[in-house]
Amino acid sequence: MYISEKLRTENIAEYLLYMWQVEDMIRAAGYNSDRLYNTLIRESGRSKDDCLKWKQWYDDLIGMMYAEGKASQGHLQINENVLILLEDLHLRLLKSEKQSEYRELFYKALPFILEFRGRSNEGEKNEEIRDCFNMLYGVWMLKLQGKPISEPTAQAVQAVSAFTGKLAFFYKEEIAGRLDLD
Repeated sequence: MYISEKLRTENIAEYLLYMWQVEDMIRAAGYNSDRLYNTLIRESGRSKDDCLKWKQWYDDLIGMMYAEGKASQGHLQINENVLILLEDLHLRLLKSEKQSEYRELFYKALPFILEFRGRSNEGEKNEEIRDCFNMLYGVWMLKLQGKPISEPTAQAVQAVSAFTGKLAFFYKEEIAGRLDLD
C-alpha cells in the first residue's frame, strides 16, 4: 500500500511492476487476505493500525480482482489505465521533435520488443509498452525463482529498461507539469 503510493509518484514503471507482483501474490495466496496478512504484514514491524490498513488494502484489491474478472489472469483496470497513459505518452514523445534521445532509446529497444512479441502468446498487437512491461516482469520473475538469464536476454532487458526508465521519467515530468513536447 505505502510502497505502491510511493512508487506511483516516484517511478511509474516500478509501480506497475510492483502492482503486477501484488496481483500474483494475491493469486498465490488463494485470495485469502488472512494468509497475506500472516505471511506479509503481521511480522513486518508495523503498528497494528498500519497492519490493518495493509490488510484492508489487500481486501480491496481482492474485491476488485473478483469484480473485474481477473481472478485467474490479467491485470486490474487501475493497472491497465497506467499502461494506457504510458502508451499515449509514448506515442506523443515519438512525435515530438524535441525528443530525439527518447526516440533513439526506443529504436534501440524495438528489435528486442519485436522479438519478444514474436515469442510471446500476445499475438500481433502493436502495444510496445505492454510488451516491454511483460518482458521486464517475466525476467524479474525468472530472477526471483533463481533461474539463469541468458546474455541476449540480459542485453534485451538492458535496452528495454533504459527505454522504460526514460518513459517513466517523462511521465513524472508530465505529472509535474514540466514536460514540453512542442
